[in-house]
Amino acid sequence: MEIKIGGFFGLIVLIADVWAIVNVFGSSASTGAKVVWTVLILLLPVLGFLIWLIAGPRSVKAGST
Repeated sequence: MEIKIGGFFGLIVLIADVWAIVNVFGSSASTGAKVVWTVLILLLPVLGFLIWLIAGPRSVKAGST
């Protein structure tokens, strides 16, 4: 039985990137900022995700003012 680490890692990166992009679009950031974050995440999947995780815009919580 062969385990493909690269394929599993790639799937995890894809899921994380899609989750990050969905959260970028759900944030209260400007349209320009959303485009920049999305491009960064798409061009640099792992590094872009990590940068977004640390410094990216957060999604708007229900009931927050």
